[in-house]
Amino acid sequence: MAAVSPDLNLSPRPAEAPLWYRLGRRLEEYTVLVRLDRPIGIFLLLWPVLWALWIAGAGKPNQQVLIVFVAGVFVMRAAGCVINDLADRDIDPRVKRTRSRPLAARRVSPTEAIVLFVILGACALVLVSRLDWFTMKLAVVGGLLTVSYPFFKRFFPLPQLYLGISFGGWGVPMAFAALLGMVPPLAWLLFIAAVLWAVIYDTLYAMVDREDDIQIGIKSTAILFADMDRAMIFFLQVLMLWTLVLVGRRLHFGHWYQAGLIAAGLLFLYQQWLIRRREPAACLRAFQNNNYVGLAIFLGIALQYLYRR
Repeated sequence: MAAVSPDLNLSPRPAEAPLWYRLGRRLEEYTVLVRLDRPIGIFLLLWPVLWALWIAGAGKPNQQVLIVFVAGVFVMRAAGCVINDLADRDIDPRVKRTRSRPLAARRVSPTEAIVLFVILGACALVLVSRLDWFTMKLAVVGGLLTVSYPFFKRFFPLPQLYLGISFGGWGVPMAFAALLGMVPPLAWLLFIAAVLWAVIYDTLYAMVDREDDIQIGIKSTAILFADMDRAMIFFLQVLMLWTLVLVGRRLHFGHWYQAGLIAAGLLFLYQQWLIRRREPAACLRAFQNNNYVGLAIFLGIALQYLYRR
């Protein structure tokens, strides 16, 4: 066998890589694990919280509470992604869209994921400790819902509904509790709208993976609705907008709020056009388009308070 030339410049093996490089690669994997590279999920969870904070605060929410809730959305979304991927680490490799996730691809170990989840949980506790006792109790309930969500899609035919309750909507009653010390009926009406919205956008998301989920045996509303999926999404979109109309009537909102709802309705129609052929890429675009729906509704609320006479 020929000897290797001592002048040959060989790349270092992973174990020989500098410490700073290895740490950088771990941080990069953790960033992907908590989906910081895909912030759409953060915005979809943040908009209902902002709706609630602006309404509960009459257009001027307490700054400390606002900061705590915005930071809390980031932390809880990250924690939710970690626990979801940990639960699905043996399922994700069988789904085309998720097989490259750090846990599915075995680039991050379950132990690392658990440690990261504990750190994120500790951060959430620090944030919620800045709020009153009633809001803290609601946060504990929300935390339990978040941790249990990944396991519901194993047997519950409507996991998107559970997602809406645990992720999409639970921040709404918490926001009212933090600012008002109570959760009035109006808050639960807004909560229903947020839950309906989560079912809408996550059904669109589930339509991307429908074929893989059927083979694996994962439950989703996209599978449950079958060829009625577009009609059911449209029904939920109308129901959500009507719920928000009722919210506006209780608050005596006017043209700015109505304009926000009209813009959201037009965006829903655009989503229906996108999914007309049920192509996975188009369904993903429709899912992402919901960020603008949340923004339109928030702008309607914010401008209503800003220019209210």
